[in-house]
Amino acid sequence: MSELFSQTLRESPAEAQSPGYACLLRAGYFRQVAAGIFAALPLGLRVQRKIERILREEMQSIGGQEVSLPVVLPAEIWKESGRWYRIGAEMARFKDRAERDLVLAMTHEESVADLVRREIRSHRQLPRLIYQIQTKFRDDPRPRAGLIRVREFIMKDSYSLDADWAGLEKQYQAHYEAYLRIFRRVGLPVIAVASDSGMMGGKRSHEFMYLNPIGEDTLMLCDACGYAANRQVARFAKPQPPQEEALPVEKVHTPHTRTIESLARFLGIPESRTAKAVFLTATLVENKQSQERLVMVIVRGDMELNETKLANLIGAVDLRPATEEEIRTSGAVPGFASPVGLHDLLVVVDDLIPHSPNLVAGANEEDYHLRNVNFGRDYTTPLVADLTAAREGDPCPHCQAPLRAERGIEVGNIFQLGTAYSEAMGCTFQDEDGQVKPVVMGSYGIGVGRLIGCLAEAYHDEKGLKLPAVVAPYQVHLVLLSGKDGEAARQTAERLYEQMQAAGLEVLYDDREESPGVKFNDADLIGIPLRVTVSKRTLENGTVEIKPRGEEEKVTLPLENGLAYLQEQLARQKEQFNF
Repeated sequence: MSELFSQTLRESPAEAQSPGYACLLRAGYFRQVAAGIFAALPLGLRVQRKIERILREEMQSIGGQEVSLPVVLPAEIWKESGRWYRIGAEMARFKDRAERDLVLAMTHEESVADLVRREIRSHRQLPRLIYQIQTKFRDDPRPRAGLIRVREFIMKDSYSLDADWAGLEKQYQAHYEAYLRIFRRVGLPVIAVASDSGMMGGKRSHEFMYLNPIGEDTLMLCDACGYAANRQVARFAKPQPPQEEALPVEKVHTPHTRTIESLARFLGIPESRTAKAVFLTATLVENKQSQERLVMVIVRGDMELNETKLANLIGAVDLRPATEEEIRTSGAVPGFASPVGLHDLLVVVDDLIPHSPNLVAGANEEDYHLRNVNFGRDYTTPLVADLTAAREGDPCPHCQAPLRAERGIEVGNIFQLGTAYSEAMGCTFQDEDGQVKPVVMGSYGIGVGRLIGCLAEAYHDEKGLKLPAVVAPYQVHLVLLSGKDGEAARQTAERLYEQMQAAGLEVLYDDREESPGVKFNDADLIGIPLRVTVSKRTLENGTVEIKPRGEEEKVTLPLENGLAYLQEQLARQKEQFNF
């Protein structure tokens, strides 16, 4: 440790927004260079390398071949896929000296597709699986919580290539199982949930979530049947309103009732008897050109709009609240709006609305509403779909038990891309019958830095980190307390240091001239699983003191038995985490 590049910090830096992140900074694992950009110091890099080793082992176990793709990519391939036009400011764009458009890769689907169309010709070359551990850059507007949400990051990303959907399903399932093994091996508890494919596109996707209050994702979970989904895509069993005869529309005076709550209170009806109009301005891309369009969404008054479901339905690359001026240009009146009598705007309706008769909706006139508005008779649209957000307590879509909401951090994801990229970029092969078909692709990612951040949140206490041996930078922290006339203790510690290294143990040796308090505090902060103390007192007794991190009890053993005990403890921890 006298030669270690990094140093420990007594106080948490101001930017430390979570306890695990504070421990990583104080222990000298990482340092922030800029918002969302970090330098890995020697201890942090050792953790990163250990995780990368596990990632490589598991990817190779399912047939992966490692490649290395460039971080700087030509804009042309992103324009071919269409994502150049669909992704906003998160993509870092720039020009080289010849004024050619370039991007910093935030993911590598386009780069892989470009390679596939150069390398794959025949069905005999499929299936294939390639992967890399590579730097990515995503200009996130709100980096937070240290390594949890960053702009530059290391990712393991893999890409499956198949001749048909059955092959994709097989590789998708292989990744699903490999990911569960990876997270089990590093000691991080995760759950897999159905998720939104987002900018990746594709048919089906799952996220692997570490449950933690600092997570930005809300997950809807069913304890009865195991249903689990990100709230962005979560479904729930919607109520079935009783059948009613459609009644005549009736205009009623409803002064100062601009909200569903005030309207329901004024009329003395439940919010479920109202139709809520939500206005958003959507950015849509057509023929590689983006344009904004006003969207009116109708959901039942007791429900909430799920914007992710809406964006997926209409193909919006961005959604923002519409301004009052934009709303009025459509003929609608903010606070008193409905689709009745309106034209020239995009109307989208939740699938519960057609089954909810005689609702109260806006009259598009200040201080007036309409009773007995019915979809299909008074207004219509072809865009009808599930658009509402699941909430805690809503019935599970599978078994009707109440759903539970939890916060989570995404540490991995898998996507069935299908043929979206291969068709856009001409990635084809010739099948056994000589027919030309598009390659069926899958994409799979694990954020290495985010995984380290989650491990820090999972494994720390008030004293510092306490990482599992498989990912800790070292397995053993050897502490020398030499004091005055401590040369014999130093010689013993150095001999023990050499013996442990010869036995294959990873040892961090604290040989500094510091007080016992400083050394023990640093050992607790750095969080290596086993601490071994050599001092004048232990030397006089012919013993060595061993203390597992996080436990109060110390074990004193004869010096000659210490090595075997350490090996036994490390083997037990491996068994505990099923490594």
